[in-house]
Amino acid sequence: MSRTDQADHATLMEEVRVVRRAGLLRLRELSLPALAALAEARGGPPARGRHPVEALLREAVSALGGGSLQSAAEYTFGLTPGTRDWAPADRRSRAAQEYGVSVERFRKHHEVVIFGEVVDGVLRAAQEPPGSPLPVPAARPGEPRPGVRRTGARTDVPPSHRTLRVRVAGRHRAVVLHVHCVSLLRDVDAVVSPVNTHFVLPAAYKSSVAAMLRQAAARLSPSGDVLADPVHDELVRWTADRGLDGRAARPGTVAVTGTGALADQGVRLLLHAAVAVPRRGTNDYDVHPDDVTRAVTQVFARLAEERPRHRPPLRSVALPLLGAGRGGLAPGESLRALWAAVEAETARDPRWAVHLVVRDHDNADLVERMLTGHVSPPPTALPRPGASR
Repeated sequence: MSRTDQADHATLMEEVRVVRRAGLLRLRELSLPALAALAEARGGPPARGRHPVEALLREAVSALGGGSLQSAAEYTFGLTPGTRDWAPADRRSRAAQEYGVSVERFRKHHEVVIFGEVVDGVLRAAQEPPGSPLPVPAARPGEPRPGVRRTGARTDVPPSHRTLRVRVAGRHRAVVLHVHCVSLLRDVDAVVSPVNTHFVLPAAYKSSVAAMLRQAAARLSPSGDVLADPVHDELVRWTADRGLDGRAARPGTVAVTGTGALADQGVRLLLHAAVAVPRRGTNDYDVHPDDVTRAVTQVFARLAEERPRHRPPLRSVALPLLGAGRGGLAPGESLRALWAAVEAETARDPRWAVHLVVRDHDNADLVERMLTGHVSPPPTALPRPGASR
C-alpha cells in the first residue's frame, strides 16, 4: 500500500487542524505522521530552514486558485507574510474577514471547507512526480497567476457588465451579469433582496445587499438626512398585515414592496426573499440551498402576479447570490440553488430577462464559468498616452 493510500482523508483533516492550532513555529514539536509521510513522498529540493510539512502546505495552498479561499487559507495557517507568529485566534479572526462572516460562522463552515481543500491539495501533491510543480489553475490574460500576489496596478479595466449566452431548455438565452454594487442597477424592473425570516432590514449604513438597497431607496434631504425610509416602512406594514410582527415567516417567503428613490433609476419593484434563518443566541444566520431555490421560485410567482398591474408589463429581474454573504453559503452553492429555479421558470416563461449581480470579478468569473463553461478574456489594455497605434 502506498503512503498516499495510508494517509486517509480523516487522519489528514485532524492533522491539518493540529497545525492550525499550534502554528508553524511549533511544527517540529508536533506528531504529524500522515502529513510527514506525504511530505517525504513529495520530495523535491528542500526549502532552506523550512519544515517539510510547511513546504507541502504552502504548495497545496498556493494551488487553491486565488480569491477568498486561498487568502483565508493563508491566514488560517499563518502562511501570509507577517502572520507566522500570530495567535490561532488572531489568524482565525483575520481569515473570517476574507469572507465577511463572523468568527463563529467561519469556524463552523468556511474553515472546514478550507481544511478539506488543503487536504485534497496535499494528496494531489504527493501523487505528482517528486520535485515537479503542483498544477495551478490558469490565470486570465492580464491577471497574475493564482497564488502570486499582485505588485502593481492591473493593466486593463475589466468590464462591469457581461452578457452571457446560457443554454436553457435547449435554447440559448442572454443573461446579463453586473459586476458592481447592487444599488447601481438601472432600468431593471425588479430586484431581489435577501432578508432574514423576520423581514427585519439591516441598518442602512451596513454593506449587505439589503442594507444597500434600503439606503438607495431612502428619500434624502440636500444635506443627506433621511426624510423617508419607504422600504423599511412598507415591510413593517407587510409583516403586521400578515400577523408576523415578532414571528418568523417560513423560509422562502417573498414580500413585495415599492422602490422609493430607486424608481428614479428605473427599478419598479423590490422582492424581499426570506432565506436567512437567525441562529438563536448569536448574530449569525443559517441559509439552506433548498430555501434559496424555493424563494426564487416564489419570486417568479410574485412577479407573475404583479406583471399585469404595471405598464409597461414587468419584464426583467435582477438577483444577487442569495445567502452568499453573512448567510455563509459558498458563491457556487448559492448560484446552483438559485439557478435551479431560474432555469425552470424561464423555460416556462421565456419572456423574463434575467440579470445577476455580484460585487467582484472573482465571483463574476465563477458565475460565468458555471453557466457557460468558460470565462471571457478581459478587454485589451488601453494604450498609454503618446504610444503609437
